[in-house]
Amino acid sequence: MGLPLNIARRYLFAKKSHNVINVISAISAIGMAIGTAALILILSVYNGFDTLVEKNLSDLDPDILITASEGKFFDAGDPVFEQLAGDGRVSKLFCVLQDNIFINYDGRQGIALAKGVDEAYEEHSRLADHITEGEFRFRDGEIPMCVIGSTLSHSLGVHTWFVQPLELFYPKKGATISTVNPSASLESAKVWPAGVFSISTDVDAELIVVPYDIACSLFGVDDGKVSAIEITLSDGVKAEKFADSLDLGDGYSVKDRYRQHPAIYKMMRYEKLAIFLILIFVVIIVAFNIFGSMSMLIIEKKDDIATLRALGASDRMVRRIFVLEGWLISLSGLIVGLIAGVALALLQQKFGLVKMPAGFIVQSYPVALEALDVLWTAIGVAAIGFIVSISSVPKTR
Repeated sequence: MGLPLNIARRYLFAKKSHNVINVISAISAIGMAIGTAALILILSVYNGFDTLVEKNLSDLDPDILITASEGKFFDAGDPVFEQLAGDGRVSKLFCVLQDNIFINYDGRQGIALAKGVDEAYEEHSRLADHITEGEFRFRDGEIPMCVIGSTLSHSLGVHTWFVQPLELFYPKKGATISTVNPSASLESAKVWPAGVFSISTDVDAELIVVPYDIACSLFGVDDGKVSAIEITLSDGVKAEKFADSLDLGDGYSVKDRYRQHPAIYKMMRYEKLAIFLILIFVVIIVAFNIFGSMSMLIIEKKDDIATLRALGASDRMVRRIFVLEGWLISLSGLIVGLIAGVALALLQQKFGLVKMPAGFIVQSYPVALEALDVLWTAIGVAAIGFIVSISSVPKTR
């Protein structure tokens, strides 16, 4: 390998008699560099958006969610939950009561997901960090307040400075719908808007958070009944291991954050893989410039090939020289592309040079550079360069 590599390296930097060979080689290297840098930048931007989505979801979704295997509601007074609250791995534990409701506001109606929460939720929930209008609270003296998703508030025309209450309706237990007086078969409650939050499109379009006692009254359940228990774990505790270690019996379902939204997280992984494969295909197309460069270089170096054979070089050795020459062209582009891509990603990550259009929750394009992306990019581009180099050099005789 030493001698073929040395000769290939000399060919790479030596001046050619036909300047077009230098031009094609430079185009090949530049194309590989641009493709490599684009791979790193686009994957880093995708990671940034993924991180943003995951952060927003994590501020609403708990690390661990416990629900009933059957039925909507269960008793939070079960001794197993009291023991769970004292577990050192548990940082916070919230009892929530939620179900779909009908909502009316000043003649505008819609379907929403009402989530009843206790005082601990108001004090510790990270949802408070996403309030875009008003404030995060559920009481003003004796007046029950609520916070509502931005899309839902827009569709209903709700603003926190309005004094009109929201009317919430839920079917009474065992009641039949009366065509004469439908409201007689519905439980109802009134809450006043205290704040508007923004998490994600789906959540903002359906969620309204209300006090726990209002939810109990609306759903017609006793105090202590819940639809879910949300757990925030202490730092360093792995949610998946914690969920697998819990043995609450067949009556309960325990899910970590990924099991709560499996479709979303799978889609995010598959989208990133699809982006990587598309960009790799672009690099493959760019790499075909090496074909032209190698073909012309072999023609130019036919006298050198004859000399090498006269000195005892085998056909295999001669072929290896030109394969390494083509690979060195791609590797030179790879190295430049890696440096440029990583540098640009770090600059965007630190200084936010490229701004997002107005109206987004972030001012500049989010970027998260991951070492694994850089590694797979380097492996992929290097492999493509090697395969194309082998294919572009015919067996000599």
